Order: sequence, then structure tokens, then C-alpha cells
Amino acid sequence: MMHKLRLLAVIALATGWAFGAAAQGTLRIGINEDPDALDPATNRLASGRQPLTAICDKLFDVSTDLDLVPQLAESYVVAPDGMSVTLKLRPGVTFHDGEPMNAEAVRFTLERNVTRTGSLRRSELTALDHAEVVDPLTLRLVLKEPQSSLLLINLAERAGMIVSPKASEALGDRFGTAPVCAGPYRFVERVPQGRIVVERYANYWDRAMQGPDRIEYMPITDSTVRISALRSGELQIAERLTPTDLPQLDADPNVNVVSAPDLGYHVIRLNTNNGPHGALLGRDVRIRQAINLAIDRNAMVHALFEDKYTAGNQFVNPSNPNYDTSHPVPERDVAASRRLLRAAGVPNLTFTLLVPPERERQEAAQFIQAMLSEAGITMNLETQENATMLQNGRRGQFEALFTFWSGRPHPDGNVFTHYSCTGPQNDSKYCNAALDEILVKARQTDDAAERQRLYRSANAILAEELPSLILWHRRTFTGVSTRVRGFVPHPDSTIRVRGITLQ
Repeated sequence: MMHKLRLLAVIALATGWAFGAAAQGTLRIGINEDPDALDPATNRLASGRQPLTAICDKLFDVSTDLDLVPQLAESYVVAPDGMSVTLKLRPGVTFHDGEPMNAEAVRFTLERNVTRTGSLRRSELTALDHAEVVDPLTLRLVLKEPQSSLLLINLAERAGMIVSPKASEALGDRFGTAPVCAGPYRFVERVPQGRIVVERYANYWDRAMQGPDRIEYMPITDSTVRISALRSGELQIAERLTPTDLPQLDADPNVNVVSAPDLGYHVIRLNTNNGPHGALLGRDVRIRQAINLAIDRNAMVHALFEDKYTAGNQFVNPSNPNYDTSHPVPERDVAASRRLLRAAGVPNLTFTLLVPPERERQEAAQFIQAMLSEAGITMNLETQENATMLQNGRRGQFEALFTFWSGRPHPDGNVFTHYSCTGPQNDSKYCNAALDEILVKARQTDDAAERQRLYRSANAILAEELPSLILWHRRTFTGVSTRVRGFVPHPDSTIRVRGITLQ
């Protein structure tokens, strides 16, 4: 036990936060990594969704069944021709700076999401032509195309988090350092690599909401350390536990583990067309196919994750109706991999994979490295902090990188931003006009059967071209102290603090 305490002490000194008895009414949540900017328009890391969800209410949220539920918008009406959506906003809502949350603030935020430099929400709002203020609590969203269902579900994510226009204009590009929104908690401080602190907003619109007085989000990359802190009582919630973490918690009477199916996927993105680093893996599809055939996804899921995750190879999991059943998870074929490499003129392929320090991806990368070596492929591993790795991805300074996507309720959110030619998170810079045409058509239809056909066609193209290697779909496992009441896991892996109480 002493070595765990020493490890915790080292982490505390290194990150600037001290363990000790949590103050009454303080909830400490261990998150997987230090988030990037806390700006809903530019935030990319899934860990950033945790504090942002407490700070920034959205127009809508989704239930555990992925149904749309009201938040800042009380209701909506879709026009008969499907070309506009009218939102009725909740009255009496203020931002943390005291400014009113009204139709003009929503219009400002949506325009900001489309025009702000570096916005990752732009592709989520492509259906929106403009927003019209009808009255202080009524906003009409005028669409370019009848894509109301897709737009509404995107407004239940970061694209629908409404920011204070006054604070946004005052802070400019620094808004993410001190976000001002209309959620139940207001931003207090951030210590890099240490903690993000929020406190209850006294004038929050839902006066009856239960919740702790203060929340501290503690970035702790090593899940073993997160578990030790949870078991000792220094944390009350620890996110993203791995299956191998679970046995040590089974017998702990002070901790419960809750889980939910995950909407996303873990993926190795391959640089196919992003600067000089894309020259190798992008020059011949047979190289990417060879790498793919050298990997045994089922063996990896069994060995590393005790079959609690699902092997996958597409942007939806194999049980999803949009899954392309004609391209199932491939069987490993080392001989075929070697033949493809010889045909492509690189029998001794060498490339570098960027990997964050998170244990789950580190172990998987080493497992894949060993499998590839049997096909004559040398995959060097370079560890980078997740935010740094993703910055290098956007700049094209990578050959391959190991990331994950937290997933969206609508399949479009799992594919368009990553694989369309102008997708803001298409780090590979992969571009296929036929795929783009299919993805746009899928956005335009509300016919489930037609959308299924289109997504299966998109999957077929991606299974052939392989701009990335999707590896598995996980379950989210969250460790929760028995002191915590009211925690409900969600398929989008985001922790909702609304309704949580501490005993």
C-alpha cells in the first residue's frame, strides 16, 4: 500500500493539487487527461466535455436512450416544408456574468460556431443558413436543406452550448481560458495539468436542481492512479476505467462500477494526404490494406480487454443497422499482408505511430506493434500528450496516430467530420468525391432505410480505402464512490453532474 501512497504524493506535487479530505460539498472527478481549450467551438478532447457540460447548458440534451430532451430550448417546431425550425427558449435564464440568455445570444453563438477560426462545430451546422430573432425568447433557424433532425441532435452537443456574447467579445480567442455560459456551474479556475474548478451558479434557472457546491476535475492519465485515488476517497468519481481495472474494485465495498455502451470507437488514423508525412502511407492503398490485414482485432480485444469491448472496423459497431455486413471485421492474414507490401514495393515497411500516455492505448499499440512485426512491418512508437498529438495531427506532422472518437447519436457525427474532404477533423486529408456525395445525401434524408443504404455504401468505400483503422468499440466503465447518489451513465460517456449529491 505504501508504494501507492508515494505514487499519489508524486502526482499531487507534479500537478499542483494536494490530496486530503474533500471539503463538504466538493465533488472530485478524475478525468483521463488535461483538456484542451474550454471553448465549445474549438474543444476537441473528450475530457473537455466533462467540465463544459457543467459550465455550459445546451439548447437540448439527450437521454440515456438518446432521445432529445429540452434544456435551454423548451420546445421546437419544424416547418411543414422542413426548411426551418423555430425554437422557444426558456425564460429567466442568465449567463454567469449576469447577462440574459436570449434569442440574440443563441443567434450570436451559432454564428460564432460557424465563423470562429478553428471551430470544430462548423461541419455540425452546415444545414443552417442563418438564424432569425423573432422575439427575445423565439429564434427561427432557417435551413439550406431539410436536415432538421440532424441539426437538432447536433444542438444537443457542443454545437448547442450557448456562450455569453459579452464575455466572448471581451475575451476573443482567450474565451476558452475562462468560459462564461449558462450552466449550473460557473468557471472558477484552472491549474494546467492540475485541476479545473467550478462552483454552483446561484442564479441558475433550475432552482430545484440538486448538486454539489463545488466540483474539481482532476486530470490523471494513469487509470491505476485514478483507481487508487477513488478507493482512498480522494476522488468520488473516476472516468474511463479499463476492463483490467475492474477486478480490484469488485471487492471494494466503498466503490461501485457503472457502465454503458459507448457510441464511439478507437482508431489509428493514417496520414494519406497531409503534407510530406503523408507520402508513405498515402501513396498506395495496398500499404494500408497490408497493415490492416496484419492486425487481429478479436485477439486484441480478448487479450487486453477480456472481451468486454467489441472488435470493430467501421464508424458504427457491428450491431448497428448502418453497419456494412459485406465488410465484416477482417480475419488476420499475415501472408496476404506480406504479398500486398511486396506488390506495393515496400516489403520492409517502417512508420511511426503517435500514442498518448494512456495505459489502454499504450498496451494496444504494443500489441499491434508485435503483430505487425510478424508481417515484416516495423511500427515505431512515439508517446505524446494527447493534446499535443492531436495538434500534430491537424498540422500533418504524423504518419499515424492512435486516438478515439467518443461518438454521436446520429451516424453522421461519427463519419462526416472525419472523412469528408473538408471535414474539420479529417487529419488524414483523405478526400473521395464519391464518398462526399454519399455522406451529403445521407444528411439530406430522414428515411431510415435510405440512410442505412447510403451509410453501408460509405462503409464499403472506407473499408477499401482505409484512411484509418477502426479497432474496437468499448463500454464506458466509471468508478463511483458509494457516497455519490444520483449518478447516471450515458452512452456518450459524458458525466452529467445535474442531480448528483454527496452523502
